[in-house]
Amino acid sequence: MKVLLSKPGLDGHDVGVKVLAHALKDAGFEVVYTGLRKSPEEIVKLAIENKVGVIGLSILSGTHKIIAQRIKEVMNENNLKIPWIVGGNIPAQDVQDLLKLGPIAVFPTGTKIDEVVAFFKQM
Repeated sequence: MKVLLSKPGLDGHDVGVKVLAHALKDAGFEVVYTGLRKSPEEIVKLAIENKVGVIGLSILSGTHKIIAQRIKEVMNENNLKIPWIVGGNIPAQDVQDLLKLGPIAVFPTGTKIDEVVAFFKQM
C-alpha cells in the first residue's frame, strides 16, 4: 500500500514523521512524504496525484482539530474517499472529537511507532 505522510500547518518539527516513514518503509509500505508546512489543499492534491491508499497527518502544533476539519472539507470538495489518520501531539481528551471529523484512527501523544505500523498492517 502507498502511504502519504504530511506535516500540515506551520509546525516545523518532522523528526517523528520521518521515523514513522522509515518504519513503514521497513515494514514494506511505499511512503510519500510531503515535507513541512503543507496546506490541506496541497495534501489532498498530492494524495490524488500519487494515488495513495491512506493519508497520515502528523500534527504537533496544537491545531489538530482545525486542520482535521479542513482536511475533511477539502477531501469532500474533491470527492476523495480514502482513509486518513492523525497523530502527533494530540491530548487524549481530543481523540474522540477528532474521530468524529473522519479519520479512521488517532494516535495521541505517547503512541509507539510499532503500534502505528501494526495498525497500518491491519488495514
